[in-house]
Formats: sequence, structure tokens, C-alpha cells
Amino acid sequence: MPRLAISPEVPRDLGALPPAVREDALVALRRFLGDSPVAPHPERVRGTRDPRTVTLRLGDHHRGVAVRQGDVHWLVTVLPEAQAWSYAQRHRFGVNPAIGVVECWEAEALRQVEPALRRAAESSDRRLFAGFCDIELTDIGIDPELLPLLRLMTSQTHLDAVEPLLPQTQYAPLAVLARGGSPAAAWRELDAFRSEEAGEIDPDDLAAALRRSPDQAAFAAGPDQLDHILNAPAWCTYPHPPQRLYSNWPSYDGSVLVTGGAGTGKTVMALHRAAHLAREATGPVLLVTFSQGLAAELSSRLDLLLHDEVVRKRVEVGNVDRIAHRIVSESEGRAPALVGTGDLADLWNEVAVDRFGAAFLLREWEQVVLAQNLRTLEEYQAAARPGRGVRLDAEARRTVWEAVQHVVGRLRETGRRTLLQLASDAASLLGGAVGDLLGDEGPGPRPYRHIVVDEAQDLHPAQWRLLRAAVPVAPDDLFIVGDPHQRMFDTRVALADVGIPARRFHLKISYRLPREMLSWGVRLRGGGPADGLVPGNAELYGFRALGHGLRPIVREYVSPEAEISGLVATLTEWLEEGVPTAEIAVTARTADLVRTARTALRESGIMVKVTLLHGMKGLEFRRVAVIGVADGIVPAPDALTPAAEDPTARAHDLQRERGLLYVACTRARELLQVSYSGRASPFLPA
Repeated sequence: MPRLAISPEVPRDLGALPPAVREDALVALRRFLGDSPVAPHPERVRGTRDPRTVTLRLGDHHRGVAVRQGDVHWLVTVLPEAQAWSYAQRHRFGVNPAIGVVECWEAEALRQVEPALRRAAESSDRRLFAGFCDIELTDIGIDPELLPLLRLMTSQTHLDAVEPLLPQTQYAPLAVLARGGSPAAAWRELDAFRSEEAGEIDPDDLAAALRRSPDQAAFAAGPDQLDHILNAPAWCTYPHPPQRLYSNWPSYDGSVLVTGGAGTGKTVMALHRAAHLAREATGPVLLVTFSQGLAAELSSRLDLLLHDEVVRKRVEVGNVDRIAHRIVSESEGRAPALVGTGDLADLWNEVAVDRFGAAFLLREWEQVVLAQNLRTLEEYQAAARPGRGVRLDAEARRTVWEAVQHVVGRLRETGRRTLLQLASDAASLLGGAVGDLLGDEGPGPRPYRHIVVDEAQDLHPAQWRLLRAAVPVAPDDLFIVGDPHQRMFDTRVALADVGIPARRFHLKISYRLPREMLSWGVRLRGGGPADGLVPGNAELYGFRALGHGLRPIVREYVSPEAEISGLVATLTEWLEEGVPTAEIAVTARTADLVRTARTALRESGIMVKVTLLHGMKGLEFRRVAVIGVADGIVPAPDALTPAAEDPTARAHDLQRERGLLYVACTRARELLQVSYSGRASPFLPA
């Protein structure tokens, strides 16, 4: 019986075919997998650069290109017949001798590059890789057939020019050397592509290499598994090596923190880690994030990953506020009453004075008092106030403390709490060993055995104390993913400060964003350090994308009405180009802009997701339109602390607003359009 491995390009290729042709191809693949007498026969390719390359006739004028070794067939792509023959002739396939993963080479294109490199080499004595002998290069997995080409390169420009023709496992370590790095640094770069699959590397063993390449091949053991591979989202079936490595690690000694920029796959990693822990069946698993909307999205995605109902039920998906609400409700015997935003603002206005306005007092309460769980004036007098720009002497602190106590007292009188108070109370209940508050079947005083946290940068210290109290200190207790540069709320805390010393891993490769979009987004974000999750600051240094794509489009309009008309015209074009409505999103900073855009699009018969910038968190689309990115709208004036009141708080507010726009703009995989009328937002790159 043949063994069939499917590359990630194949589901996309099949999805682009006309329905009748796609159905014929699926029938042919099922027959091939079942070794049917009427299955397509592998046909050799004349003039190919790899004698193992064959084609399979899968439908009317369409063929699959495969690499065959023994009974293993790696189906690489599905193309119209003429293109399939050409692809098979132009490419060769191999196994990286250093890490044992499969590689696909644009062999013919590389051959055509050689004369130009030779002419450049004749006019220069400099050689890019002169400092490294052949053995050093082959030791880091460089293919011997590539060495003659490398010896002709005189500058990094030459290496960058051939990057699209090379496997990333070849280009990545070479780029390190070209920048002046050592072979040891090049080896570390290869870690991003390494699989956890053990065993001695045999460059001639294609099957073993495919098993080490989960991002390049998924084995179909039968028709049902074939259908799952072809129909499931790519993130389910083809996790990138770092995602698979960290999420499927057998066991960690304690808590783990994984940080990474936009598109590095942090949410995918959280989903796969939760699924792994559920399959291990060592206790209840909580997959948690900061908002209910994101929790619902995570739950639906986890359903795609876990098909066994028994295993799926081991994972609860929720947000921190709902967990806190349940704990307090179970303890007090009734649902806690929450204070509304307007009522809370009125309470702070009651105690505001000239020196300390309502906004200042609210932030002091949330960012200092609640963050550090301060219970007495003495504790507040002695507490540090990180991130607060206005210094307070002892008398000023007494004044602030009295204001805080007045508001807290008024809330207590009316039986109401804020969400952060609710989290703090829930943490105290769990910390007091009150028993299992989430049901009779839980593991004693700790409701969960494992907690997986997504979007960790947006959790408040009170929420972290709740999560720490909800799981025992043990191996695999907390698996946390986040990015301080994508913070949408003013929460800054190092995990160690809330009792969670975590082993840290950092992801540097964005798999979602093309380089052009990433570069633009980093300039928009500012590229500077961000604090939170880890001690000190986190840098964007080394954050990069693998592929190229379209540059973001920035459009100026003469009026808001013209901008909305332009939005309708743009989305009409995208739909005519065949982009599904589910792969398009429109987003803006204000609710009024969202309503206006949604109404205009619906009147034109365009039903796509239209949401606030905050609603883009955790999502991704092929194309995104960000509207109203004008001065006076972004940053939102009412979201900024007056500079005279607290210049440090205002700087944090500006950076938070910048991060909010950055998050929305990095949701697009293919195309980003940003528009404004009047004067552009100061955040937009020049």
C-alpha cells in the first residue's frame, strides 16, 4: 500500500480548482491511497533534476507533483498539466543533513543565476563567505551543491537575491554568517526549524525526513484522514517547527512563558498545548484569555483540533472575568453585582480634587493599590509606584488613600464590585484554601491542573494572582503566551512579581506577515522596547518575516464621506477578485465610524466583519481595511491623560494607542489598506 504525505500547498491548490475538477482530484487521491486498480499511476518526468520526482494525473488536465521513495509519496503541489511538468523539471528535493528536515529547491532558477554571479565575482576580490571553509558550511547543513554558488557571492545583496530560490533552512544560517555571525550563531538559527522527532539523520531516508517536517508534510493513513488534512485549517495540520516543539514538549518543570511578535503563532501554540495536555489526561485544563469574545473564538478553534468529545471536555475555555465570577458566586451563594462604567466614574468624580482628578485616582487605584493588593495605608505609604509619573509625598498618599477608601466604601455599601475587585476577591478565596469552588469533581482546592494563557500581556496583576491560585505549583502548571508590544490595556507586570517565575522562550519569525507589512508595522509601532511579562523591557530586535508580499496601501481622502465611498469601492474590488467575505475585515477606532462603515457596506450588499480596533485582537484575515486613521481620531483624545496631570501616564497612553493600531494593522496576511481624511494620524510611518 502506498504511503501518502501531503504538503501544505496541496489543500490550497485543490481549493482553488473548479468544483468538478477538485472532486475528480479527491476521488483520484482516495483511489491512490487505497491502492485501487484504477488509481492514477506515478509517471516519471523527463529532464527532471530529481529522479524521484513523478506526476499523478488527478483530473481533467491537472496533475499532482510528488517525490517517490519506495512506497512513500510526498505530494508537493497540484497544478494544470503543463505547469505540473514544468514544476517537476525545475525543482529538486533533499534532506538537510544537519537537522534532517525536507528541503525544496528552485534548482533551474539557481542554475540561471550563476552566470550573473560569476561576472560580478570577476570584478571583485571580496567574497562573502571567504571566512568559512566548506566543512564549516556543510556542518551547519549547507548543501554541497550550493557551495560553488556561495563562493561566487561578493555581498549580502547576492545572498538576498537568491533567497526566494532557497529553502529557509539553507538561507537562515547563511544570513547569520553574512551579517558577521559565527557558525555557532548559525546553528542557533537552525533551531527554529528543528523537529522534536528523534533518531539518526539519514539524508536518503525520505520518510523519516518527512516525519521531522510537520510544517511540510502530513501523512494520510486512510480516506478519512486525507479528508481531514485537506479540509482542516493549515494551523491545525501544519504547525511550524517552533510551535510544534514548544506546544508538544512532553513536560516542563514549571511555568513557561512564550513571547513573540505578530504572526509568530502564539495563539496556535496555546491551542496545541491545551490539546496536548488534554490528551495526556492528567487533570482539568483551562484555556484562558482576557476577553469573552476571544474566548469564544478559541473555543471554536479548539473544536477543530480535538474531535474526541471525551478529550475535548477536559478543556474549559473562558476569560478571567467569567472564572472570577463563578468562583465568587459559588462561594457567596449568589451572583456578584458589578458596577457600571458610568456609575464608577461618578464615584471618582465625587472625590476628585484640583490636584488629583478622577482619571488620576482611578489609575492609582487600579495600577498601584489593586495591582499590589494593598490593604492598609501603611502598605500604600511604603509601596513602589512603577509607571506612575507624579511623585507623591506621605501627605499626598494619605489624601489619595482616603479617596480610594471612600469609593471602595461606597461600592461595598451598594454591594457592587469592579471586575478587577472580583478577580482579587476570587484569588483571595482560592488562596484561602476554601475547597473546590468550581464543582464536585475538581482536584481539591485548586480548580485546574493546567492553565494555558493566551494574550497574556493584557492581564492585570489581580487576574494573575487569581490564575496562580487556581492551579497548583507543579510541572506544567502554567503555559503562557503573549507579546508586550501588542498590549491593548495599561497593565505592566513581570510574572515573577506575581509569583510566577517562568522559563522563557522567544519567537522571532512571523509566519503571517510578509516582510513589507512587517517592516511598515514595526515602524508604526515604534520598534522600541516594551515592558511587561518579563523583567525589564522586551525588544523587537531580530523579529522578521520569511516571505515577500504587497506593501500596505495608505490612502488620503478629502472628506469622511469620500473615505466611506472609497471603502465600499475597495471592498467591491476585493470581492470581484474572489476574496471570500470571511477573509475581509474593516476596523476603526470609534464606534461611530464602525456604525457608519457597517451601514454603508450593508447597503451595498457587502457583509464582512466590521469592528473596533480592539475587536481585531487574536484574529487574522487575508485583507484588512483600517479606516479613520486621522489626527484627532487616532490616538483617541479622550483616552489620553492630560500632560499637566501626569506626563508619564500620557506617554503610556500614547504607546497603548499606538499598540492598538499596530495590533489591527498586523491582522492581514495578504493586503492592508489604511485610510484617513483630513490630516493623517501622527502614528502613520512617513
